[in-house]
Amino acid sequence: MTKQELLKTHFGYDTFREGQEAVIDALLEGKDVLAVMPTGAGKSICYQVPALMMKGITLVISPLISLMKDQVRSLNQAGISAAYLNSSLTQGQYFTALRYAKAGRYPIIYVAPERLTTEAFLDFALSADISMIAVDESHCVSQWGQDFRPSYLKIAEFVAQLPKRPVISAFTATATKEVREDIARLLGLQDPFCTTTGFDRENLYFAVKTPKDKYKEVHDYILEHPDDSGIIYCLTRKLVEEVCGKLIRDGITATRYHAGLSDEERRNNQDDFIYDRCRVMVATNAFGMGIDKSDVRYVIHYNMPKNMEGYYQEAGRAGRDGDPAECILLYSGKDVVTNQYLIERGQDNQEMDAAAWRLVRERDQERLKKMTFYCFTHDCLREYILKYFGEYGKSYCGNCLNCQTEFEEQDVSREARAMIRCVESSGQRYGVNVILDTLRGASTAKIRQYEMDGNPEYGVCAKIPAHRLRQIFNYLVLKEYLHLTDDGYTIVKLTAASRSFLEEGHILTMKMPKEQEPKKKEKRSRLPKSAVGELGEQDEPLFQKLRALRLEIAREEKIPPYMVFSDKTLIHMCILKPGNEEEMLNVTGVGRHKYEKYGKRFIDAVKNL
Repeated sequence: MTKQELLKTHFGYDTFREGQEAVIDALLEGKDVLAVMPTGAGKSICYQVPALMMKGITLVISPLISLMKDQVRSLNQAGISAAYLNSSLTQGQYFTALRYAKAGRYPIIYVAPERLTTEAFLDFALSADISMIAVDESHCVSQWGQDFRPSYLKIAEFVAQLPKRPVISAFTATATKEVREDIARLLGLQDPFCTTTGFDRENLYFAVKTPKDKYKEVHDYILEHPDDSGIIYCLTRKLVEEVCGKLIRDGITATRYHAGLSDEERRNNQDDFIYDRCRVMVATNAFGMGIDKSDVRYVIHYNMPKNMEGYYQEAGRAGRDGDPAECILLYSGKDVVTNQYLIERGQDNQEMDAAAWRLVRERDQERLKKMTFYCFTHDCLREYILKYFGEYGKSYCGNCLNCQTEFEEQDVSREARAMIRCVESSGQRYGVNVILDTLRGASTAKIRQYEMDGNPEYGVCAKIPAHRLRQIFNYLVLKEYLHLTDDGYTIVKLTAASRSFLEEGHILTMKMPKEQEPKKKEKRSRLPKSAVGELGEQDEPLFQKLRALRLEIAREEKIPPYMVFSDKTLIHMCILKPGNEEEMLNVTGVGRHKYEKYGKRFIDAVKNL
């Protein structure tokens, strides 16, 4: 079969997405490849299609058992034989899988990097015809990447032992220029075809909010989106337990995921989410890479993550099916302090010497600063993300909270001077809250203890709302008029710019959101966001019927519902209302294989509404 025929037969698509065909063609020509493609861009198809066209076996090196299982299950659903080799198999299952692989039963085999150098696997690899090695999540090979895994360094050693060098392809969603260079060097890529299809995910809506009550914000959002699947990311295990417990207590079907749970509980909870038994997953960043649930409609970060790479990867779990989804970050000043603590504690990596550790720590502090600035900016959030990864978008995207907020320029010179003078007159010894409480004229225990009620700036900003005062403070940090230390205690310090600002009497303006009247909530359709503008209310009964049929089939086959058909495919069915085979095969996402398995049942459902 041609690449187009394979795409239609197994995956149900008529055309390739941006960047896919160029990567496939390069691999079929025998070239190494380094592809940076955003989450949801269809990286897997880039190596799965050539794997089916090449002679021999394609090894896919993947970091997580859950990801391997998911990918193999999806391939089997699409009528493609594939297997995985990892620690979840019994010894008997492992050797059976190896035997079948040697017999040529599997064109695609997923393997953990730790497995590569084991005696049994090496014995298999030395006698097998390996035509391609695809390295998924390849940023894990670089200690400058956010998910460095020493086991990835074994890949080059493994390749060197093979009797014939296969084509090597490396894929990642998040890699800065230095990480890309590291990937190419450490994997030994030879004159690779390099492509970056862009980091922009147009279907994702971005927002940063600073609510007084984060839990209420999350709770209300979930109630407004009762039929949608979503992920709530928290910085700590303790917070995961707290938020998940409250949601369950409030009648929401939520589950949890963090490294403190047993393997079995993590696996069961993940399955509950994947199979739609629980709509909401509350998790630490341990639940991230390798989660391939395509119909996640929102990702809420309860806290600010410690870097943009991690944020983009986690937020990218939303809307992998290409349909509209929301990525909301709930910021508070405490998030910075928690992240600084995690950076200090979390870099104890045995693989690094003291000098490398210091470099990584400095890099992580710089990344945290840029992540913090993302939470402060009033400019387009999408553009900020794109600039971080070395791309330049529009200054207005129209699909982020900042672009949808009305701002006005305000003169904040008086407040800025008061803040700088307060820091100066208190000897640059205190943190953010003490400075802001002093300016507001608060009478807290700390204010009295430090005698800040005697500071000349005490109460000079008493009439300004606390949230506005903090916005101005954040702006001064963003523009480097003030500096926050990161040496265990966050202390506010002056900079050269703050001193010249006081001496030269500059005017400082900043964009401030206009105060808006609260909007009345509209009655929400039970159609997913993706259907808005495509389906009318009259289509809702058919969509819900198709969704129920999908769930029924998924439970029969013990697979996640999205593996039967995506929401996008169901929406297209509602539009086309297929009444025969030909019409059903025109529905996006319905290939020959899936038509033969499910087509008739869905045609009957459409006809019998």
